Parts: sequence; C-alpha cells; structure tokens
Amino acid sequence: MGSRVLALAAVAATAALTSAYVIGFGTAPTRVAGPGPSPTPAPAPVVTPSGHDPDLGPPPTVGPATANPATTGPAVPLPEYAPLAVDRSGPHGTRLTSGSAAVALTFDDGPHPVHTRQTLDVLRQYGVKATFCLVGRNAAAYPELVAAIAAEGHTLCNHSWSHDFALGSYPPAAVRADLTRTSEAIRAAAPGHPVSYFRQPGGFWTPTVVEVAQELGMASVHWTIDPADYHQPGAGSITATVTAQAVPGSVVLLHDAGGNRTGTVQALRTILPNLRQRFLVDALPPFAERADQRSRRLHLKTGQI
Repeated sequence: MGSRVLALAAVAATAALTSAYVIGFGTAPTRVAGPGPSPTPAPAPVVTPSGHDPDLGPPPTVGPATANPATTGPAVPLPEYAPLAVDRSGPHGTRLTSGSAAVALTFDDGPHPVHTRQTLDVLRQYGVKATFCLVGRNAAAYPELVAAIAAEGHTLCNHSWSHDFALGSYPPAAVRADLTRTSEAIRAAAPGHPVSYFRQPGGFWTPTVVEVAQELGMASVHWTIDPADYHQPGAGSITATVTAQAVPGSVVLLHDAGGNRTGTVQALRTILPNLRQRFLVDALPPFAERADQRSRRLHLKTGQI
C-alpha cells in the first residue's frame, strides 16, 4: 500500500509541474525528460532481428514509386516500401516506428470542433492519411468528427477517456475500464473501424497501461519526433523540427486539440509537401487492414491529390 501511495504521489508531482491542461481548450503539458525524444535529430529506426511486425501479416513486396508532380513539384524517386521491424524500444516496450518506410503523422487530444476540421482539410488537400489519438470524452462530444476521421481513411487511436497523466499508476481494472470506455465511444461514432493503437497521455507510460492496452488488442505507440507544438512555438519552429528530423519509419507527435493549434495547421501546409517529396507519408496501419492491401495503397497513393 505504501509503494502504491508513493507511486501516485510521484505521478501527481510530475503532473503538477506541467501547465494547466483542459482537454480541447487548455494548454498542453510540459513533458519531463525521459518519455519524450531528444531534441537532437532522431537516428534512423532500429531494425531488430524480429522481422516484420506480426500484427501486420506477411511483409509486402512493392517496387519504388514516383511522386505526383501535380502536388509535390518535380517527380523524384520515393523510398521503396520495404518492411522494417517495429522498434519496440520505447518506454516499457512501446513502439517507436511505423513498421515501414512510411513517416507516420499522429495527432493527439482531439477531436476539436475547429482544429480537427482544419487538420482534415489540409491532409485531404495533400492526399495524406494520418493517425488520430482521440480522447474519449471529446469523441463522445463530437462523434461526427470521429466519423469524418474514419470515413477519410485515417487510423484511430485510443488516448484515454480524460487525458489523465496518472492513468498508468491505477490498478489494472481501472485502466481497463478507462480504455474500454474510450474505445467504445470511438467505435460508437465510427462503427466497423478498428481502434488499433493506444497512446498514454503525456507519454507517462507504465508496464500496467501497456499490458492492459495489449489485452484489449491495441499496440502502444510512442513517438520519435516531438516539435513541442503544445507550447505553440509557431509554424516555423514546428516545420523546422519535423522536416529536419524525419527519417523512414518516423512517428511524428502533433496535436489537433488541447489548445490553439493554428500554428500546427499552418505548419502542415509546408510539412506535407516537403515530406511527400522525400518519403512515403501514411497512417499507422490498422490491424484489420492486410499488409498486401496497405502495400498496394502506398504504391498508388502518389497519384492522389
């Protein structure tokens, strides 16, 4: 019991160091050193001997693709979609890479009635799919936005019911109830669309929350690039960090809620064409989607607008 109290006190103290946060309308947390990535450019993804992520089925075989001149400028060769081993060296075994040559953009804390719509508009303009890590009570408040995210082919991710930093310190039954409630709200808004991933609020991972997410059929995903857009540093700073640090397999942490995300939306208008000239850019693959189907979509997506 004593260790339990100490653990909760440690998490509470950490959360107290962060700025005040109100889901959808507050300011985002200041992450402590440890869970987040280094501010230096991220290294190339680690490829372990374990082979392709078994969640995705057999690895696909696809030749190189070519960029679409209509949206990305002069045609340039894009990296071949070669399967990579998923790097699970993140906190408590969380995954750090997309599992392929694709750079994966992820958006946390939504849906938000203004910034999520703006984010979807820009992604649609550049033909890019992303992963949306949804807060349960926001999903319940704006089910039409969850439905729109799913209908446009983006991947759904569970981000807890109320963005509770201390979630991972609770008993497994409490963690399970929180994640289940959140996934149910997401599925109610987007029936038939899998919720394949979980991301712990603030990156405060624990073995308990990772294990419970796995029991519920979700892979726990961290990130490799954090431009700290929750501090609203401006579009230029967000753009510079993402474009400088991106490598094949990167997972980029961005936000479409939790505060004023105008700078993030503006940054996307430069980030997306830049990344599309250099990499494949795609959502983390939902587990229900077979790898060969995703391979074909990645190969053909350069012809999208």
